[in-house]
Amino acid sequence: MKIKWLGHSAFHLETASAKILIDPFFTGNPSFDESSRKDAAAGLTHILLTHGHGDHVGDTIALAKETGATVVANADLAAWLGSKGVKALEMGNTGGTIHLDGFSTTFVNALHSSAQLTEDGVSHSLGNANGLVLHFEDEPTVYHMGDTDIFSDMALIHELHLPEIGLVPIGDRFTMGGAVAALACQRFFKFETVLPCHYGSFGIIDQTPELFIAGMDGATTKVATPRVGGIVSF
Repeated sequence: MKIKWLGHSAFHLETASAKILIDPFFTGNPSFDESSRKDAAAGLTHILLTHGHGDHVGDTIALAKETGATVVANADLAAWLGSKGVKALEMGNTGGTIHLDGFSTTFVNALHSSAQLTEDGVSHSLGNANGLVLHFEDEPTVYHMGDTDIFSDMALIHELHLPEIGLVPIGDRFTMGGAVAALACQRFFKFETVLPCHYGSFGIIDQTPELFIAGMDGATTKVATPRVGGIVSF
């Protein structure tokens, strides 16, 4: 498995059977390198969305139409995307699992919101915010937390899914900050590797992962902080 961080909360996962984008916020993302777009779209099989905010839905509609990739999202968000012309959709909701080619996706809780101010100037509720747990046939289990604060039921997510790789928001203001994110990782999980995200993009959130790295000091979990566009292989 190869995981590429594309800035903010966007990741590209390449496995033996799938090429997956999670929360593909490219256009308008100050930390995204446009030269990465072609590679991100090449051979794309799935787009997974944690929730309906614009900085997570991002370029989903254009990418889905361009590549024919299947979009996985909560039911309300999927219905809205369908009204925008997205054809290949798999909808689910909190607690549910969708089985796809070579992997499954389970929607778990996240403490966040999910409305979006759309082009008609109206704020639309686009379902609940979620984290996503990805189980693969022969590769590590990945948990993208989405946008969230710490919550004690993270312990149940660990018990049910035993994720080995965590994609963890640390930027503060809209999600938990670095110190709290580190506490969540150490108290509730036994990750082998964590990749922090949701930082270093907009000026009003934390610009570096320093607080998270400090909070993880002494943990057995490896903290990987690739540059935007950098790849971590497993």
